[in-house]
Amino acid sequence: MAAAQKAPGVRNRGPRMFGIAVALLVVVTMVVGLFWSLQRSMIYFPDTSSVPAADEVLIGGEDLTLHTSDGLELDAWFAPPTPGARDRDLAVLVAPGNAANRYNRVGLAEQLQAQGFAVLLMDYRGYSTNPGHPSQDGLIRDGHAALDALDAQGFPPDRTLYFGESLGGGVIAALLAERPPAGAVFRSPFTELADVGRHHYPWLPVRTILQDRFPVVDHVRETSVPISVIRAEYDSVVPTELSAQVAAAAPNLVAERVLDADHNDPEMNGAAVAEAVAELADFIEANR
Repeated sequence: MAAAQKAPGVRNRGPRMFGIAVALLVVVTMVVGLFWSLQRSMIYFPDTSSVPAADEVLIGGEDLTLHTSDGLELDAWFAPPTPGARDRDLAVLVAPGNAANRYNRVGLAEQLQAQGFAVLLMDYRGYSTNPGHPSQDGLIRDGHAALDALDAQGFPPDRTLYFGESLGGGVIAALLAERPPAGAVFRSPFTELADVGRHHYPWLPVRTILQDRFPVVDHVRETSVPISVIRAEYDSVVPTELSAQVAAAAPNLVAERVLDADHNDPEMNGAAVAEAVAELADFIEANR
């Protein structure tokens, strides 16, 4: 009996499919490799514009120099409470978010001053005119340097509230265990940076290749520090459910405030945020 003949093209399909698979693997490897090499430029978006002197924009403002443990000198602003306001004898360390510098947070600082707080507005390495390049380790070093500067102003951690906005939440979360504050406020926090990356880049193996982790929720669940969480209901940058998970993980959650806003709306740096910080301070004072 004659052997059955193969349909035209079947004989070459195997090598062709193998070649396609190899080509796809090469493309994926190149994309992942490109992300690996450029990921910090895809994570950090520093505003590198210069800023005025502190006393030009804040009542009683003072320019400070932060000295990091790896030898950088970073510019920051310090300001006391507004004259006539109730002096709470507490400072607020403001660790800002990603695409800003301290000049963009003058309005928040003024609101906090009016609530009776001293305020330190920091800028990370690589932000504004500061030297260096941002990374997880670097930003945490910058946070420690800011705490050293506050200590020199008479505000050790137990007389300081940490305020971390978005990326800044990753910074203050890392400080909780080593230098516990009087309390901490997380504004638009993420659980960990990989969860935000997976939201924005669902086609990439973010958790596998990400260098900077900022495991906020891990730090939060291990601290007894009083914590408040402020989140935007319609957050297009950090999904609001991630912020809700941070609040749920806090053993000593004082308040969770949900604002009818998006991540960068003015309300997220306005009076309601300063009021939430003041409410946390009132709780701490009442329970001392």
